[in-house]
Amino acid sequence: MSFRESDLLLVIDVQVDFLPGGALAVPDGDAVIAPVNRLIERAAHVVLTQDWHPAGHVSFASAHAGRAPFETTELPYGTQVLWPDHCVQGSAGAAFHPDLLTDRAGMVVRKGHHPQVDSYSAFMEADRLTRTGLAGALRERGISRVLLCGLALDYCVAWSALDAREAGFEVAVIADATRGIARDSSAAAWARMEAAGIGRVSAADLAG
Repeated sequence: MSFRESDLLLVIDVQVDFLPGGALAVPDGDAVIAPVNRLIERAAHVVLTQDWHPAGHVSFASAHAGRAPFETTELPYGTQVLWPDHCVQGSAGAAFHPDLLTDRAGMVVRKGHHPQVDSYSAFMEADRLTRTGLAGALRERGISRVLLCGLALDYCVAWSALDAREAGFEVAVIADATRGIARDSSAAAWARMEAAGIGRVSAADLAG
């Protein structure tokens, strides 16, 4: 298997705050940068996502008196994990990693910018009502398959993959170009994706 002209490489949230030393670091997250860059160099179509929260975002534990990061709370759209403040608009932590090859991206999808709604997926926010418009843009560009990589596997990568599949695209996740926050939640994410018909490939599979 190799990249096709109708493929999209969707690179999820390779941002400073999700990398070692960041506010919400994914273990071993910096290991994705080299394989992601090699994939970017080969793909005809590249879209990047960028977590882009306003200060005081509803998903931040600091916005809820007496609550700590990684607790949950109930919001109008359902159960919300409360996160440390991260990827605040314009901050150093919200920037893409400086080594990421961003110049070849045809589009950047910023998510989480609505103050009262969190957003993991590149296609739809956590209220499951607000669409980003990415699916329509990809159809207009003739994209039929979405290949995902980046951070974090068990949240933004998995949610994006599942929504891409629901939108009717063929979907695969590039396993050696992603990392998850936790082993159990990553295993559960792989199971959900497999059940939805989402493939699992390696960067080497796309080298041809």
